[in-house]
Amino acid sequence: MPSLSSRRSWDVHRLPSAEGRIFLVTGGNAGIGYFVAEQLAGAGALVVLGSRDRAKADAAIASIRSRVSGARVRHLPLDLADLSSLKAAADGLGSDRLDAVVHNAGVALDDPPRRETTDGHELMFGTNHLGHFALTQWLAPLLSAAPAGRVVTVGSFAARSERLDLGDLQSTRDYQPKRTYGRSKLAQMCFGFELDRRLRAAGSTVLSVVAHPGGALDSLTPSRPPVTVTTAGERLRALPSALLVQGKDAGAWPVVRAVLDPEVRGGQLWGPRVFGLRGLPRREPVPSHMADPAVAARLWSLSGELAGTDPHLGFR
Repeated sequence: MPSLSSRRSWDVHRLPSAEGRIFLVTGGNAGIGYFVAEQLAGAGALVVLGSRDRAKADAAIASIRSRVSGARVRHLPLDLADLSSLKAAADGLGSDRLDAVVHNAGVALDDPPRRETTDGHELMFGTNHLGHFALTQWLAPLLSAAPAGRVVTVGSFAARSERLDLGDLQSTRDYQPKRTYGRSKLAQMCFGFELDRRLRAAGSTVLSVVAHPGGALDSLTPSRPPVTVTTAGERLRALPSALLVQGKDAGAWPVVRAVLDPEVRGGQLWGPRVFGLRGLPRREPVPSHMADPAVAARLWSLSGELAGTDPHLGFR
């Protein structure tokens, strides 16, 4: 049984080959998702950027190709806020298998007004959690067809201090943007752990792993114009914070390891080494409120009702 920090060294700058494999990164056109895609492309994989914005996806693809010689990367139209569109999106992959999906795309709202998806769900919960929950069902056959498929759910450090309100998952009674965002990410993480329990019970070859980027700031992130541009002044002002947090390129490291490391097992949590905020990726203990099977089972049931999904999410 590996220790919390894997005994084998892992070099974030010399990744194992992913030649011949295909990965889907939701929200791969910006932020953490962009750097996950760039790093996976650098390992030789075919990387598909799931994004509703074609122009932003094209800019990300151009940036990756400018930095990774021979990069194989393409766009998949994907709108997680429209559940009825997800089957067609999965069909649009045009592949008979999928080696991993990275559930990364997310919405964070700072403005007080509560907003809703096309389906009438609170926007952050509906996109960050329900959209990925429903997408998993349509990707299940492709993941099961891969030799060792993986579902990697990208959580957040913000989820540590939150607790789910199973009676008000959509924040209809008391909407506070930061709390609602944290709870949507907590729901994602609980889902990731519960999915793996169900996959193991079903004897599936697919693994479900959860990862988080720690503290990842734009001001500490290297420029990838026009995807992200950080000025010298911004980097200089952010230097003191680099003692505790990092850029989004480093925030991608735990996610990439969760996708590529053959020693990673289902049900694990990966994050940055230093206080869970910065540094090289390591395995972390799963907080008890994320591992509660009763809460996760209830969340699964409620999510299925809201998203109209199969009870097994397509895994048999």
